Amino acid sequence: MRNTTLGTRGPRVGVIGLGAMGMSFLYDMAAPRDEATSVSVIHQALDLGVTLIDTADVYGPHTNEELVGRALTGRRDRAVLATKVGRVVVDPTGGPDNLPILAGNGRPEHIRASIDASLRRLNTDHVDLYQLHRVDPQVPIEETWGAMAEAVAAGKARHLGLSEVTVEQIQRARAVHPVTTVQSEFSLWTRGVQAEVLPYCRQHGIGLLPYSPLGRGFLAGRFTSFDQLPHNDHRRRLPRFQQDNLWANLAIAAKVREVADRIEATPAQVALAWLVAQGPHVVPIPGTKTPAYLVDNAGAADLRLSPADLADLDAVPPAVGAR
Repeated sequence: MRNTTLGTRGPRVGVIGLGAMGMSFLYDMAAPRDEATSVSVIHQALDLGVTLIDTADVYGPHTNEELVGRALTGRRDRAVLATKVGRVVVDPTGGPDNLPILAGNGRPEHIRASIDASLRRLNTDHVDLYQLHRVDPQVPIEETWGAMAEAVAAGKARHLGLSEVTVEQIQRARAVHPVTTVQSEFSLWTRGVQAEVLPYCRQHGIGLLPYSPLGRGFLAGRFTSFDQLPHNDHRRRLPRFQQDNLWANLAIAAKVREVADRIEATPAQVALAWLVAQGPHVVPIPGTKTPAYLVDNAGAADLRLSPADLADLDAVPPAVGAR
C-alpha cells in the first residue's frame, strides 16, 4: 500500500487506516462478538499495509483496547497504534435502545491514570498516537493537553492528536505541545471540516484522520432502509438514518455508485479515494470487522480519481439530517 505521513512530523502509515471500534462497541450490539475474526482482520490489515490501527479506552469500555492488544501480540512493531482518552461511560445501558451514555473527562489526573491503564490493556510500553477523544468543556484544554504532553515526555506516547475540535481549540493546544493529528468525522456526506479545520491542518502540517469515512456504511450502499439496521445499533438513533432522511440521502449514495460503476470500482473505494485525494496527510480510518470489507477498503489506496470524477463527487448534495 502507498504510504504517507501523519502530518509533517508524524509516523509513516498506509494511506488507509483501520478503526477498531465496531469490533466491540456501538454497532450491532445485540450480535455476539467474534473475537477470532476481529483478530484475523487486524492481522490481515497489517499484511495489506493498513498500519494505522485506531482504538479508544471508552470502546467497550476497555474491551476494544484489550482486543487490539491481543491482536498485536508479536506484531506490535508492524503497527502504528493510536488510542484515545477523554470520554467515559457514565451509564452502560441508559441511552436509547439500551445503548451507553458517554461524558467527557479531561481532568489531568484522569489523563495520567488512563495512559497507564491503556498501555496495560494494549500490552505495550508506548502508543504511537495518543488522542484527546473530546474536549471536556469543564476543563481548560491547556490543562488536559499538558497532562497528555507528560505522557510524551515519559516515553509513553510518541505523538499527540485531537478529535472533533475547532481551529481555536487546535491553536490553544499547539501553544502547549505540538498537534500531530486531528480526527474528525469527514466523508462525502459530512464535510464540515472543509470550511476551516482541513485548511488549517494543511497550512500547519497536521494530519487529518477522517472517521466514519463511509457514512457508517451508508456510502458503501449497505443500507437503503431504516429496517435494515441491526437492533441495538447506534445508527438507529442518528437523524440521517431515520427513514425520511435516509430516503432523501439515497441521492448521495447513488452518485457514489454511479462513479464507481463508471471506473469499475466499488462505492466504498470511491468514497475513500475521494478523501485520500483531499491531501497527502488525510488518512481515513474506516472501521470493519469483516475480512471482505477490509480488502475492499484497502483497495481504495490504489484508486486514482480523475478530475471529472472528483468534480462529480464534490457536487453531491448535502446530507439531510444532523449527523
